[in-house]
Amino acid sequence: MEQHKEKDLAAFAHGIPLCGKAWTAYTGCLLLAVVAVFVLRLAFRHSELAAAGVLAAATLLIGYRMLLIRSVQLYYDDVGVWLYSGILPWSRGVRGVKWRDMDEAVYVQSLRSWLSRSWTIRVGHRFTKANTIVLSDMARGREAVTIINERHQQMIRDDRLA
Repeated sequence: MEQHKEKDLAAFAHGIPLCGKAWTAYTGCLLLAVVAVFVLRLAFRHSELAAAGVLAAATLLIGYRMLLIRSVQLYYDDVGVWLYSGILPWSRGVRGVKWRDMDEAVYVQSLRSWLSRSWTIRVGHRFTKANTIVLSDMARGREAVTIINERHQQMIRDDRLA
């Protein structure tokens, strides 16, 4: 696992990637596409121009949502655990929790998580709930939580959280 992380470090500019969104995050896009097909059929009954508008709007909306889901990336470096997300310049950014301010990382266990292998994870901030990272439908979320907690405990033992 450690070799895999080091190899990805060269390709990933921010730090060592932990996890991204799982396939279950795309179920909303699939449902939206199904609804769009029914609306498109109704629009064709009205006019071809209305159908073209519905098709264009649905394509843009579903494409944007899929790109937004793909942009979510949880990673860590020597400063803390960070979440990168967003595709548009005004919504793209990084937020996170520094190692010295971290409380703990946990994942939510449920039948759905176990069956789909997609986890809801929470990286807590010791002092404020506003800076806590909460992510649903994360692939390899369970492993990410383990790596975060091991790294945090190692930094505490080495007294590097000053």
